[in-house]
Amino acid sequence: MRARRVQPARYGLFILAAIWILVVLPLSAMAAPYAAYVIDARTNEVLHSRNADTRLHPASLTKMMTLYIAFDAIKRGEISLDTKVKISKHAASEPPSKLGMRPGQTIALRYLIRGAAVKSANDAATAIGEAISGSEAKFARRMNRTAKALGMTNTTFKNAHGLTESGHMSTARDMTTMGRHLLYDFPEYYNLFSRITADAGVRKVSHTNRRFLASYKGADGIKTGYTRAAGFNLTASAERGNERIIVTVFGGTSTTARNAKVAELMDLGFRRAPSKAPLIKPAKPLYADIEDTPVANNSGGAGKTIRLVGAVTTSKRPHLRPTTNDAVVIATAEAPVATSPLLAQDINAAIKQAVAAAPAKDVQSASLAAVSPRPTARPTGLIASIAPTQVQKAPPQQQEVVTRVSTSGGRHWGVNVGRFPSRYAAETVLVKTALSEISTLDGTLRKVVQRPQGYDANFLGMTRETADLACRRLAARNVSCFMIGPG
Repeated sequence: MRARRVQPARYGLFILAAIWILVVLPLSAMAAPYAAYVIDARTNEVLHSRNADTRLHPASLTKMMTLYIAFDAIKRGEISLDTKVKISKHAASEPPSKLGMRPGQTIALRYLIRGAAVKSANDAATAIGEAISGSEAKFARRMNRTAKALGMTNTTFKNAHGLTESGHMSTARDMTTMGRHLLYDFPEYYNLFSRITADAGVRKVSHTNRRFLASYKGADGIKTGYTRAAGFNLTASAERGNERIIVTVFGGTSTTARNAKVAELMDLGFRRAPSKAPLIKPAKPLYADIEDTPVANNSGGAGKTIRLVGAVTTSKRPHLRPTTNDAVVIATAEAPVATSPLLAQDINAAIKQAVAAAPAKDVQSASLAAVSPRPTARPTGLIASIAPTQVQKAPPQQQEVVTRVSTSGGRHWGVNVGRFPSRYAAETVLVKTALSEISTLDGTLRKVVQRPQGYDANFLGMTRETADLACRRLAARNVSCFMIGPG
């Protein structure tokens, strides 16, 4: 019996079926998991959620945190937009997408920020982390501390760019939180995320999200991400009238499919969000009491704890000064001394007289002495005429109530920005410095002090915290600065 011949057409069908089994099925099985999250940005109200707390690969959505920390470091004076960053061999070797910088090359931080925000450049993101923290591992620890402070409870970062790495995971909910903080915590930088093109120093770059920005009405950001493990991700924001919606999608199958899904969810958000709602901005993170969280499998030591807590809100009650056994008059709730017009006039006159007669450095102590002199005899005259019910006998161990008079609000500090050969040169530097650092120096007193060696250029009338912040911000721009304490 002769063997039956397989027809060529039928043979071709067998080959196609084999290819489909060997290639198409594994690819579909490898498709990244899908997750989505939609909020009303004004109130943080959840409008849609699916797999929102599933830990997935965020890809370049990671760069939102990298940029958030960069903006924060600039604000705190750790670094400036004009700081020249030297590109390390590690940063230059990052795979695309990248700006293509060479090891040893220097570039201003502002261009690295544009490259990371617009082009999603991995070498730029790594260079930003190294410039701020010294190494990418240390920067990743700072990313994790910041994520914890922002309430991103299911996120762990291992690098600054988002390329796939074991344990580098986040969620749709956490990335939406990250996008909302970028929007409201740093509105002065938010326009970066809507630029179609930008000058990144080494070349002009185009936005990775330009298709969605151009096609969806009101869209103004924020960040795309793609790796094979993550799929096509996007955290997007759009504003229409008084309404603003933020959407995050993980696991898109293509740029087109992802953008279509985000647009669909945006429309859903605008339909469900009320036309009027109060704007409840997210609370800015406080890093005090946030312990360092070292990255797993990292041999480096614990990173520093970032502290943003500023002026002291409460202070301990001052110790009362012991006095003699003489009776002391205490202003009571029923008849406080300050309610007597005549007495108030006498006190004000005494303060003015004491201040006028005292040296400048003793003005505060002279004011205190005028209001609260140490008693040596039982009070007489006007104070003695107060009704008996308004005067209390002192306890056996006599104490005196001391009222501290201060109108400075603790603004006894200042900063010096240099010594110059002439008064004109010092005044010129003060004006230029005030204009360049208006956020911390606004409202301060510019004063030139003549010294034997020249003229000191000082800003006075600051709190200690403001003076410290101003000096750090100026030092980041290579401006000489040191703090001047009280007295």
